[in-house]
Amino acid sequence: MFETRVEEGIARVTMSRSPVNALSEEWGDALDGELDALGQRDDWRVLHLRSDQKVFAAGADLSQIHGWTTQRSPARRLSSYIARLQAVFRRLERLPQVVLAEIGGAALGGGLELALSCDLRVAAVEAKIGLPEVGLGLIPGLGGTQRLTRLCGAGIAGRMILGAEVIDGAVARELGIVQWAVPRAELASLAVDIARRVAALPTPALRAAKELIRAANPPVETGFALERELGGQLLDTPEARALIVAFLRRSGKTVDDPAEAPLP
Repeated sequence: MFETRVEEGIARVTMSRSPVNALSEEWGDALDGELDALGQRDDWRVLHLRSDQKVFAAGADLSQIHGWTTQRSPARRLSSYIARLQAVFRRLERLPQVVLAEIGGAALGGGLELALSCDLRVAAVEAKIGLPEVGLGLIPGLGGTQRLTRLCGAGIAGRMILGAEVIDGAVARELGIVQWAVPRAELASLAVDIARRVAALPTPALRAAKELIRAANPPVETGFALERELGGQLLDTPEARALIVAFLRRSGKTVDDPAEAPLP
């Protein structure tokens, strides 16, 4: 699911789960394992997160989530999934090293929440970016409600989350969701340049600066807990079940009728 290479002080972590880097529980465990391995090394100062798929990451693995609707307590199961990925994203966010997300394609739902866990974000102007979960009867549960609001304010967060709006990289730059946006053909080169420039800076100063920037933001643990609780409960609603099935069918997947998945 991942390929990691370390050179010139940069740990380049490439996501490679075909076809869209869907965020399953196994994906979260694999990313945690990559961070474990990197934690044993002291030869990198920047983590450069990218994808070798057409998208950055298209969000939660809805096939996996739909499978939980027939379990006795789907809300508890979804809450557990949210908690697992929240913990991995929190770990990524708290790394003392600088983390750069290179968004070459769609970053939707959990994919954008992953990028929001990074310090720096550079996107292709053609990339599709958004938190459209409300349109599926769910919410952004992997820190999106908290990080986007903290980053851009309640107004922008409301526009993106409550309106389930999907924008391109250029608009994301205007709204402050990403710091850079360039044509896709220029993206990889710019991302490498940014990573190299940051990696060349003094490590103690980088770590202190990152810690101080993080300290300027209020704690969001309460908001994360509400994401887990409320997000899990939504899987019990017939609206969410029907919308998830409709989405999966549009994606060409064979799924059971939502009416056949009785509420517990």
